Amino acid sequence: MTALTLSTSGAAALRADAIVVGVAKGAGSKSGDLVIAPGAEAVDKAFDGKLASVLKTLGASGGEGEVTKLPAPSGLKSPVVLAVGLGTAPEKDDAYSAESLRRAAGAAARALSGFKKAGFALPVEAVEDAAAVAEGALLGAYSFTAYQGGEKDGKGEKPAGNGPKQPLAEIAVLGGKPRDKAFKAAAERALALTEEINRARDLVNTPPNDLYPESFAAVAAAAGKEHGLKVQVLDEKSLIKGGYGGILGVGQGSEHGPRLVKLAYTHPKAEKTLAFVGKGITYDSGGISLKPAGHNETMKCDMAGAAAVFAAVITAARLGLKVNVTGWLALAENMPSGSAVRPGDVLRMYSGKTVEVLNTDAEGRLVLGDALTRASEERPDAIVDVATLTGAMVLALGNRTFAVMGNDESFRTAIHEIAEEAGEQSWPMPMPAELRKGMESSTADIANMGERMGGGLVAGLFLQEFVGDDIAWAHLDIAGPAFNDGGPFGYTPKGGTGSAIRTLVALAEHTAAGDLG
Repeated sequence: MTALTLSTSGAAALRADAIVVGVAKGAGSKSGDLVIAPGAEAVDKAFDGKLASVLKTLGASGGEGEVTKLPAPSGLKSPVVLAVGLGTAPEKDDAYSAESLRRAAGAAARALSGFKKAGFALPVEAVEDAAAVAEGALLGAYSFTAYQGGEKDGKGEKPAGNGPKQPLAEIAVLGGKPRDKAFKAAAERALALTEEINRARDLVNTPPNDLYPESFAAVAAAAGKEHGLKVQVLDEKSLIKGGYGGILGVGQGSEHGPRLVKLAYTHPKAEKTLAFVGKGITYDSGGISLKPAGHNETMKCDMAGAAAVFAAVITAARLGLKVNVTGWLALAENMPSGSAVRPGDVLRMYSGKTVEVLNTDAEGRLVLGDALTRASEERPDAIVDVATLTGAMVLALGNRTFAVMGNDESFRTAIHEIAEEAGEQSWPMPMPAELRKGMESSTADIANMGERMGGGLVAGLFLQEFVGDDIAWAHLDIAGPAFNDGGPFGYTPKGGTGSAIRTLVALAEHTAAGDLG
């Protein structure tokens, strides 16, 4: 686990393996120039004021996430200087945005894998700046190496140095004030938040032969108990007794039985209660409606919504937020077999509503339907579900933006604004009433499929059917940003990303502060 400290040391005096500075593209009258960002003055002085020209000679442009390493001159205690691009420099008197600092710190931390300690001398003027640098660096330092390490020797041990580089071990944020209560609280929040995001990333990246409903439930239950949460795990017998036909139907084709996990964090002074519901399909083959070749390899990520909910509830507990937060993890493995649900089958959901299954690969909405009804029974002030739900939403919004739908326009708008504030790209989407007609069934109350066009919106309309009356609800379709199968960028690694966790935590914080009605 990467350590985090706030340092009052100057960039020149800090003893570390590397010192990170920011550079940017000049704007306005300085267009075309390479600008050294605030925080790097001492480093620039050690280069006799020529750091920008040296970097430009090496090809640096200041572009976002661009990394340039160079040996440090004699005036610095750190042997390596790493310059990271911040994008275009802000206008005079403006500051670099929190997100630009997060991304730069993340890119720098990833480039320093294998290093023991690095000082981050990026522009830090306010508490928010220090928090952004800390978050970005801690997220960027992440790597998933649990299944790597090389072959064992004759003694059954893995030789030292025979595996991948370890993440940057210690991050020192320069400009931070370790004795200032606000800075200290920001650092503690950043550490708790990023540790839980990285734990969620680990879960998403874990192969499905090791992460299945029972093992996921065990991880969640152990973490919940560690942090003083009330934990309830419904196994197959309990699900059958309770009539959870959606979760049971999706999971009946697998040797690994489904689970519904409830994690409840309560605060004695809380005045509001939030319910988070996560889709947890630990592997999605599509079931009898089997996915085509080339679409199966990353389907271990179909539980990213449940991982996000799990991480958000644990983070709320670690931060001691004055709000009650209940997480519902709807866990199943969607497999084809002789016992699998078939197209044409009718399932009776926990709500009592019947669903005709027209496509077994539209399974996420079935497990979420049961969990949404169960969450609604407790009458929370608001419900947010998170799911890698539809490929249609990836086509609509791409790989970095999640959709926000809901039954309350003001709540949907609040979620969108909170996501943007937290540094997560989102976009509000409509729920056109006319699309409901496409899910009409001559056999059951509703079908799990509707019109092909606008499929992501159809899925949202289906989920709305299972939300209790007069409860504000939002649906986050994170199918695009939940898993990055391309190259890493900023603080985003290859593989599981931890999408929507920062949004959920920020929502809990705003609710605790009374910012939401």
